[in-house]
Amino acid sequence: MRKTVKKLFLGKSSNGEQAEFNPIQKRIQNIKSIWNNEHQDDNGIEKIFRLLLSSSQLLFPGIYIKYFSRKKGIEYQDLAIDTYILLKVAFPIVILINQWHTIYWVVALMTYLFLETIFYIPTLIFASDLFSRPRSYRRSMLLLFFNYLEIVLAYAVFYSCGNYLNKPFTHWFDAVYFSIITSSSIGYGDYYPAETLGKFLVSTQALLFLFFIVLFLNFFSTKVKTKGYFDHENKE
Repeated sequence: MRKTVKKLFLGKSSNGEQAEFNPIQKRIQNIKSIWNNEHQDDNGIEKIFRLLLSSSQLLFPGIYIKYFSRKKGIEYQDLAIDTYILLKVAFPIVILINQWHTIYWVVALMTYLFLETIFYIPTLIFASDLFSRPRSYRRSMLLLFFNYLEIVLAYAVFYSCGNYLNKPFTHWFDAVYFSIITSSSIGYGDYYPAETLGKFLVSTQALLFLFFIVLFLNFFSTKVKTKGYFDHENKE
């Protein structure tokens, strides 16, 4: 039974095989390669933007989870990241069900994890210099879907934090419903922003939806059909 479960969650064992550089070293090399224009001859606002995106990953837990879990093997790193992302998706739901949106530090923690996801997606697109292709493109696409689901649920918490809409929510799922409807740009009219902050939240969520759709479909989907979103053949 134990062997079956291990095969299911870990797949083919790498026998603890270690990469030449750990995730933190790889990220630092990535920042240096952007700074030294090793892969792209960029400058000005583009270079600053790419440096900020690449550096931002050092401010969040994901890269350190990769660092410690990678010591046991690449399959353990994948499992740790899968678990971490699923927990980030579940966290807003737990907040909504237990009505923790009134607790400042809980919402602050969720916002911190939310920002990691917000910065991670454009980092893959604009600042992936030096990084090799993922082991599985389908897994990467699936995790990106969960990333987007996390964003939708996080916005549901934001909408619950104040009286930003025309009427209050009567059930915790109402906030999720409004967030999903907003992200898909439908808008049935039963809920709509009535305060400036509500309009700001709706506007930013709509922009994030366009960001995901335009960049995700036009960039990631075409790459998956060929080599993946990293075209070079670097081996970690």
